Amino acid sequence: MRGLVAALAVLLCAAGGWPLATAPQDVDFAGYDVVIMGEVHDNPVHHANQADWVARLSPTAVVFEMLTPELADKARPAVMDNAALADLFQWEQRGWPDFGMYAPIFRAAPKAAVIGGDVPAAQLRTALREGAAAAFGEAAPLFALNRPLPRPESEAREALQAEAHCNALPTEILPGMVEAQRLRDAALAQGVVAGLLLTGGPVAVITGNGHARTDWGLPAALRAALPDARVLSIGQFETPPDFDPLHDLFTLTAAPPRSGDPCDVFR
Repeated sequence: MRGLVAALAVLLCAAGGWPLATAPQDVDFAGYDVVIMGEVHDNPVHHANQADWVARLSPTAVVFEMLTPELADKARPAVMDNAALADLFQWEQRGWPDFGMYAPIFRAAPKAAVIGGDVPAAQLRTALREGAAAAFGEAAPLFALNRPLPRPESEAREALQAEAHCNALPTEILPGMVEAQRLRDAALAQGVVAGLLLTGGPVAVITGNGHARTDWGLPAALRAALPDARVLSIGQFETPPDFDPLHDLFTLTAAPPRSGDPCDVFR
């Protein structure tokens, strides 16, 4: 089934001008300094793909959106079982899906440095109130956080934030939500830079598809800081997107069974 979906996507790409859709096992990592591996967070197939990609890439560092730098510093995946790691990372308390889906990724490159790309809550609150540059601090210009967004981009990003939160957020807080997203992208980029400086690369990044998009996500923050870095961004989708995917490559997979309405939390 996965092969059939991938073949269908290739045909759609040829008709619609999308970037290349490829079967997960066909992704070629040769020559890249950074490989960004997108996901839908609760899709186990996406994490299985990421584990396979990490094993084949053999990165010297892996940046996880799911960990703060402080939590990543505690990582000992080679010598701890899944339950102990999940507890150490405060995985469930911090709202991430079943750690069992992510555990194979941690073990796929046992000698790689584990780097946290998440942002502490206090920084996020500052970004919401004062903007990403104020929250990030002196290094903000390195990742272009000191540059105001063009109005069309800011409006598009506010609309996406509204949609992602089931149109339940007051409109006046949407600009702050965009600034928080910019902060998250920069924090991930900072983790990548640290990984390259520490180990020489290549560096893998485990993150959501939104952060992996090349126009204004993590890749854009990396272009500002490391314009010569060779970066590959992979998106993972569950249905053919109704827009040109903003990733260098993308794959299509089945969606897992889900129950309930994700918007119920906002009602």
